Amino acid sequence: MLDPAAPQLVINARTLLFSWLPADPGVVETLLPAGLRPHPQRQVFVNQYVVDDETQTSGFGAYSLTYLGVSLADMDPPDGGTPGGWWTHYFSSSERVRRYAAARGAPAAAGETRLDLRGDRLTAETRAGDGTLLIRVTARVGHTGTEVHNGHHRYLTGRGGELIVTDYPYVAEPVSPFEVESVEFPAPEHPVHALRPANPLHVCWGFYSPRVSFAYPARPNVPDEVSDRHQVPARRARSGLPSGS
Repeated sequence: MLDPAAPQLVINARTLLFSWLPADPGVVETLLPAGLRPHPQRQVFVNQYVVDDETQTSGFGAYSLTYLGVSLADMDPPDGGTPGGWWTHYFSSSERVRRYAAARGAPAAAGETRLDLRGDRLTAETRAGDGTLLIRVTARVGHTGTEVHNGHHRYLTGRGGELIVTDYPYVAEPVSPFEVESVEFPAPEHPVHALRPANPLHVCWGFYSPRVSFAYPARPNVPDEVSDRHQVPARRARSGLPSGS
């Protein structure tokens, strides 16, 4: 098992990341722990990505992963960008990744993600560990150019009464044009169905990139400004990282 306090690096992952307005905005708040507030638009996000080869990671090996969650109010990363988010679901094909993530508070479960690009049509599918199709996304995508996105994504998890706030550094080469055409949640019996999008689909932000590099930093803690604002229980970090790192 990987040390959950140790950082991990991933390079050149094929990645589809975007956000939408949910069919049932009221259910979003029920998925958050006390002390956290949803984004005013009740945005929901998903990240579906594939790491094709073990040489693309520092310790994870090859794997695929989908995580979903609820965007948060007043929880943006230190350099701005997209809103911070609370992970509600986390499906990985790798037991090694699942154990590492679960030790950091992620709701890790078995699952598989596939990204299939044919011409300009991208199909992204996420299946549960038993093979049930949970999410299917279709998008029109172009090619990478000279544009690069970089910064941090802030995601929150909880473990043993502790709120864990992690800022994940990333560098992405997005394609242009990019348009999400459909988002399907074909398993109404599965809890993930609660996050299905409204009809008509309203995409808030997002991108597809064939090359995204990012890191799971050394395990951080609740930054002081987060703890003060939300009055959540926090255990001080032992990693020596500054608040918000």
